[in-house]
Amino acid sequence: MSRVAKKPIIIPEKTEVKVAGQTVSVKGPLGEISRDFKPGIEFKVENGAVNVLLHRPEAYMLLGTYASHLKNMIKGVTAGFQKKLVIEGIGFKSDVKGAKLDLSLGFSHPISVEIPKELKVTAEKNVITVTGVSNELVGEFASKVRALKKPEPYKGKGIRYDNEVIRRKQGKKAA
Repeated sequence: MSRVAKKPIIIPEKTEVKVAGQTVSVKGPLGEISRDFKPGIEFKVENGAVNVLLHRPEAYMLLGTYASHLKNMIKGVTAGFQKKLVIEGIGFKSDVKGAKLDLSLGFSHPISVEIPKELKVTAEKNVITVTGVSNELVGEFASKVRALKKPEPYKGKGIRYDNEVIRRKQGKKAA
């Protein structure tokens, strides 16, 4: 059995978890998120905690994964998730206009990315901040934006995560 699923998941104050069949919905101060899970694993809410129980033996491999998903859902509605992207390069800039993120990344044309309605995106100088209640949505959107202009190893130009370290190469030597 999974070590993650053995311990009950404690529900913080001002947060409520509802289980209806295979759908689990979590409501908290930052919003609400729900998810459908495959049958075979059961969620029981009791005494301010959620227990993840194995209902069918063939679903044992999903036990820890589902417990982690539930922990992320609870963390998302209480604290939220955030990713920061840093844009480096001369003339590279970003701007949020309505539901679009406009980027100027050295191409012949500006790039416009649609922001999902569940996320909040801010752009200040050379830092793009993506926040939301779903860890998966935040990570997916941040990776989409980063993929538009990955950082290159010679000058370090491009879009990188805030805590990412780019290994720099020396380049050509002058004769």
